This record gives sequence, C-alpha cells and structure tokens, in this order.
Amino acid sequence: QVQLVESGGALVHAGDSLRLSCAASGFTSDYYAIGWFRQAPGKEREGVACISNYNGNSYYADSVKGRFTISRDNAKNTVYLQMNSLKPEDTAIYYCVVDINIPKYIIAVLTGVPLATATTSWGQGTQVSVSS
Repeated sequence: QVQLVESGGALVHAGDSLRLSCAASGFTSDYYAIGWFRQAPGKEREGVACISNYNGNSYYADSVKGRFTISRDNAKNTVYLQMNSLKPEDTAIYYCVVDINIPKYIIAVLTGVPLATATTSWGQGTQVSVSS
C-alpha cells in the first residue's frame, strides 16, 4: 500500500515562496503519476500539478502555471512542489496524491475535474496559508 507523508506547509505572506515535500513509499509498480491536489475552504479539491513516473512529463493547472514547479528526487522517493509568487487564493490544504491511472490524473490537473478512482492514494495534507 502506498504511503504518502507531506510536509512544508506554513503561513506566509503574498509574494513569498514555499516548498512542499512528499515522502512516498510502498510502490509496487513503476507506472503511476504523483503530484499535488489542494482544497480551499468551502471549495472542491482541485489538481495542482503532477509528474508521470512513466515518462517524466509534468503537468500544471492554469492557476499555478509559471509559479509552481513539481520535481522529484528518485533516490529519496520524494516529490517536491516549489511554490513561488504565492497569492492569498493559494491558501488551501495541499495533498500529495498518487494514482496508477495516469491519463485520468493528467486530465484532473489540466481541466479541474475530480480525481476519484479506486486506485488513488492520498496523503494526510499540509496547510498552506497566504496572507495579503
């Protein structure tokens, strides 16, 4: 069973930068996508970014493109989300997410449709708060 542990959430000011980390373990296949979703108060969860372990390609939601960067350190089994130029609307709980259904994951990130499959694994989340 995949286990995901996020860290790095904090209270920051608008314009600041922050890096989230996700330590992942328990993979039984090399075919999966890993990335980040977020949920703001009163809103649905939305995909932020993901990276395909199959070909290394990364994908971003329009709302974060150019500001956020997803990366991974395979030696440490850790995925990062570097967030620059943070805005108050980035305030949310950020979840590390893994799914072996790579196309659905990519679609969820690019279009905002929910990702709800039997093969999705979620971390416990880390809070990011951006003050204006």
